[in-house]
Amino acid sequence: MGLYQHVRELYKKPKDSLGEVYRQRLIQWRKGDVIVKIDRPTRIDRARSLGYRAKEGIFVARVRVNRSRRLRRGSLKHKRKSKHMRSRKIVAKSYQVIAEQRADKKFVNAEVLNSYWVAEDGKNKWYEIIMVIPSHPAIQADPTLNWICEPQHRGRVWRGLTTAGKRSRGILTHKGKGAEKLRPSLRAHNRLSK
Repeated sequence: MGLYQHVRELYKKPKDSLGEVYRQRLIQWRKGDVIVKIDRPTRIDRARSLGYRAKEGIFVARVRVNRSRRLRRGSLKHKRKSKHMRSRKIVAKSYQVIAEQRADKKFVNAEVLNSYWVAEDGKNKWYEIIMVIPSHPAIQADPTLNWICEPQHRGRVWRGLTTAGKRSRGILTHKGKGAEKLRPSLRAHNRLSK
């Protein structure tokens, strides 16, 4: 087995295989900032498979997301029924999409290429986001990455065009026996059935 396959095997059950290293890493990450720009990816195998290259114009950011219930705030207007004041759950976004959007907000000059899970505990989840700077000459000269420099790819994370966004929209499904498409959406399905 090569290096990347060993790393892939370690991250199938990181708590068991990494042990104390994993625990110390989480303690350190909890104390740090929510969004951190890092020198190199923690999971090099996953990053490489999603388009990461060790070159100028590409960097990785680690984002911590709180594992809350992802609720919208209730209405702040007066003279409303109390049952309408409660919060509603946002089911359309996964934690990964939220992490990508926060990284995109933080690094204004960069676009989100893709992201992957790194770690989680009872309270938080950590994702590493691969960011690309479209205005960088090294990216513009790269034939495999210069598609992101075109204007139609601006703000792709906000339109659900990353892998996590497509999965939330129901476009990507898990391959395997008995896998069904999630389209049409629930709203469209209800509209069709009436």
